[in-house]
Amino acid sequence: MKRNLLIIAAVLVLAGFAVYQNVSSGDRQASLQKEAVPKKNYLAPGFKLTALDGNVYEVGGSRDKPLLLNFWASWCGPCELEAPDLKRLYDTYRDQIDFYAVNMTESDRMDNIQSFVRHFDLKFPILLDTEGEVGELYRITGIPMTYLVDKNGVIQDGFSILHPDELEKRIKKLIEG
Repeated sequence: MKRNLLIIAAVLVLAGFAVYQNVSSGDRQASLQKEAVPKKNYLAPGFKLTALDGNVYEVGGSRDKPLLLNFWASWCGPCELEAPDLKRLYDTYRDQIDFYAVNMTESDRMDNIQSFVRHFDLKFPILLDTEGEVGELYRITGIPMTYLVDKNGVIQDGFSILHPDELEKRIKKLIEG
């Protein structure tokens, strides 16, 4: 009888240990995935966000055109400096590349966002990251931050702010593929 109880106890301890190892291994794996930063030659993390125009836009996987993905906020001084250049480049290349501007809405105000967009006459989609999930997914720690994504959904470049001529050069290179 004692022997049977010892065997049952040993089996329960081993089973508990196996479950613990499996769960903690999954936690480590999830932690590693969360720590991954989007980088060149890797797939852009996928997401869907609603834009100011009410449409839902999706990033991830293959697409018809390359994509310029810009993270910004209305209170960001460098974002204000960059906005006229993004507008000009969008007006020039919009048939060859998509522009999505992801507003870090969690730290911004809707009236300020709308005012910024009107002031700079931005015509490309303004996506609203209201919960900060996409900013976290892309590990955004400073703005503006821009990623250039090819037609296959692969990140080809990532940078904070560039001289307008350099930005245009990189956009042309992406379009030429």
